[in-house]
Amino acid sequence: MKSLWRAQEEKLEAGPADPALKKVHWDVIVIGAGMAGILIAYQLKEQGRRVLVLEADTIASGQTERTTAKITSQHGCKYSSLIKKVGKEKARLYAQANEAAIKEYERLIKKYKIDCQFERVTAYLYSRKEEEKLRNEIRAAKEVGIDAFFTKETQLPFPVVGAAGFRHQAQFSPLIFLQYIAAQLEVLEHTKVIGIKDHKVMTNASVFSADKIVVAAHYPFLNIPGFYFLRQHQERSYVLALSGCERIQGMYYGIDEDGLSFRQAGEHLLLGGSGHRTGIHHGKCAYENLWQEARKYYPECREAYRWSAQDCMPHDGIPFIGRYSYFTPDLYVATGFQKWGMTSSMVAAMILRDEICEREHPYKKVFSPQRMNVRASIGNLLCDVGMSIEGLIKGIVPQGPGRCAHLGCGLTWNPDENSWDCPCHGSRYDENGRLLDNPSKRNLKNMKVDKKEEL
Repeated sequence: MKSLWRAQEEKLEAGPADPALKKVHWDVIVIGAGMAGILIAYQLKEQGRRVLVLEADTIASGQTERTTAKITSQHGCKYSSLIKKVGKEKARLYAQANEAAIKEYERLIKKYKIDCQFERVTAYLYSRKEEEKLRNEIRAAKEVGIDAFFTKETQLPFPVVGAAGFRHQAQFSPLIFLQYIAAQLEVLEHTKVIGIKDHKVMTNASVFSADKIVVAAHYPFLNIPGFYFLRQHQERSYVLALSGCERIQGMYYGIDEDGLSFRQAGEHLLLGGSGHRTGIHHGKCAYENLWQEARKYYPECREAYRWSAQDCMPHDGIPFIGRYSYFTPDLYVATGFQKWGMTSSMVAAMILRDEICEREHPYKKVFSPQRMNVRASIGNLLCDVGMSIEGLIKGIVPQGPGRCAHLGCGLTWNPDENSWDCPCHGSRYDENGRLLDNPSKRNLKNMKVDKKEEL
């Protein structure tokens, strides 16, 4: 389903592929041409590095076109959680990194005079019942240097007990922005990476070589080393773009279990929610739920677009940005952006720019994939291990299409999107077995589709 952003910018295209690109030894190869991959490549090119971007599909064809495009340091009740789990200093650096990302977007947009609807707005966390939780988050945010405040006045279509506001956040149209940045880079589309060995990148088209390699393809596809499939899970969320609604100022994110997100995008109101772990469905139709909410609060609204996204959720709540593993000094990764991919993409670009250019970066240790935040991770780790064991058991005696091509877990049918989803690590396939979302690298074979068994 086409997103609003894709409708605004029908096709982001790389220039015609130069056959000579395959013969060049690059300073850096970046795998993935979403927001993260393009920004990483751009930041490195600004430092004089020769960079090639490899993309299995087309530019921004993955999660980037499915974003709600909030650029913000407000990531749910993040700072009260981080202070408790990893300490005030790391929480402060996390906040600074994301605030710096907003400023860097603004710098690039002004530099290239990009008309991408960028505007500074206030971001709000709201609740219908958890006032004290909001006040705790405001206190925590202020402790780490965020300009936060409490209010009971919002532009939401229902009453709330309060909202936590972060001033000077931002929103934009991401594909229009990305078009300008990608145009300055060497990008090879329809070039699927099938393996990495030392400084070689094997693809469906050729073999490329580079001094440094960055995996920025949403979910790391190399299981070993790194073991990222044990360190994060994936979740899906859904968005409706509505017309005929009263305009709102600011961005809103609900912290209650059934909370909704709101933001204005030109003439459309973006309404998001109904999220769940990939592969786990509770008999509810996500889009229908959102539409019912929309009609309840905006009776005259009309649906213009609908789309969904998939997010990698690290156990400790912090993205993985840095060296892929202890054993791969020239291989890097950017993943685990949770639901905040726009801001985290720029954070990744700034950190990896300095790391690859052999400069110290102040935020490096917070996001390092080699960190050990056991206390912050243990609860989610145990939950994910349990889910994986259950999925593997189902894969032994599979129903439906059989086992996931990643690590063999049983698949479940997603009626909202007509897809087979893996509850273990989040790979997804269409009804004919074609791969939709990684970490799996290949399609399903010998499909035995019986959707009724999974409903």
